[in-house]
Amino acid sequence: MKKLFTLLAMVFALYACQMPEITDENIDAAIKSGQFAQAEQMIKLKIATEELTPGQIWDLEAKVQTMARIRQDFSKDDTTVLAYIKKVIPDVTPEQIAHWESTGALECMTIDGVKKYFWNAPRNLFRIDKDAQAHWDVKGRQSDELDLFLADYIPSVVAHTSKDKVENLSEPKKFKINYSITVKPNEVPAGEMIRVWMPYPRETKRSTNVKLISTTNKDYIISPDSYEHKSIYMEAIAIKDSAMKFGYELELSIADHWFNFGADDVKPYDTESELYKKYTAERNTHVIFTPEIKKLTDSLIAGETNPYLKARRIFDYITKTYPWASAREYATLENIPSYVLKNNHGDCGQVGLTFITMARYAGIPAKWQSGWMLHPGEINLHDWAEAYFEGIGWVPVDVSFGRVPNEMDNVAHFYLGGIDAYRYYVNEDYSGNFFPAKTHLRSETVDFQRGEVEWKGENLYFGRWKYKMNVEYL
Repeated sequence: MKKLFTLLAMVFALYACQMPEITDENIDAAIKSGQFAQAEQMIKLKIATEELTPGQIWDLEAKVQTMARIRQDFSKDDTTVLAYIKKVIPDVTPEQIAHWESTGALECMTIDGVKKYFWNAPRNLFRIDKDAQAHWDVKGRQSDELDLFLADYIPSVVAHTSKDKVENLSEPKKFKINYSITVKPNEVPAGEMIRVWMPYPRETKRSTNVKLISTTNKDYIISPDSYEHKSIYMEAIAIKDSAMKFGYELELSIADHWFNFGADDVKPYDTESELYKKYTAERNTHVIFTPEIKKLTDSLIAGETNPYLKARRIFDYITKTYPWASAREYATLENIPSYVLKNNHGDCGQVGLTFITMARYAGIPAKWQSGWMLHPGEINLHDWAEAYFEGIGWVPVDVSFGRVPNEMDNVAHFYLGGIDAYRYYVNEDYSGNFFPAKTHLRSETVDFQRGEVEWKGENLYFGRWKYKMNVEYL
């Protein structure tokens, strides 16, 4: 009886609000236009009144969760944002604000009739817009300190590698890693099982000698290398009023990896190979050859036939055009490269996916990699890519780090064919599978760096647990 009354109330609300017919198309249209409350009511009614498969219900509930995540990302009001900007530009005008909003430099959206700003939009403004940046004291990318470190470090890497070898690996550096996830008290009902996946290093030519020293839990599962996301899985029963900590400590060695080659060293592709077909293909939802991607890429590579020089034009354009800025959660973005092109900025993963998409459209095999950056004072999540050149093989590409300020070309373009040793390599692709399998919608639907937490009732989204990475240089 209670369920019947609930259903009748929902039907009454539907007609009272004069909602459109409940179809998937109308639900998506409501979400796209920022009418989240209406979309949520339509979804609830659709689930309650229609015969749906478990998969269809899962997809609809995922849309509700995505709207909640967007609300969390867009949490600033105009008063707070204006106050922040006026501290830097006291005489800012409404016309300037409107201009920054129109260009995406001051990111906002209207949700249920109220204008809301991205939580870090005011700080991002001074990273993205050149006129606004002129008022800011600190220049550079994520960090001036990182730029200064790389300006000294990368020339040294190149200088100490063989000029007679294409592929070069330096003497590895040794690291001790302590990683943990702590679930806040009472986020999971007492007596229920908490399931946790944490990032774990993948062993490759440049990442070796992984030695697990200790874990918080006696039992754990390390995923096979065949899975795109390398993880260590643990679980424990929730205890009332208690924080639940999961973690591990390990040591590993990581080398600088640099390929010394040029355009003349690259051979024509075997366009019939499985590798070429797979890594030059589109892939839903973030590697799509949209009209904008096609037009921009065609303009950049016009008249060029050499794959390396094509990749270089794309690499240089992205590094010059799209400044780094704090990112929206990837789970809230329908197509990441389209977002970068529209808003004229992106974080490491966003510009990385833009490079991958443009490279693939240009006929250059490219794929995703990610994990953490471990540079002294700059420990953070990080994404990069790889590109394939016939006769050379797969080479690292870090378009977010971009060009190194140096007159020597092989140093300046180090990150188009090289990567430094300060990398915790976890993921071989994006939006892959977990081992063991995850039941609920992931907190991060593209990447895997912070971790994932769930129990049988729901996923625990970011903010309901804390993650911590400690690095010791041995």
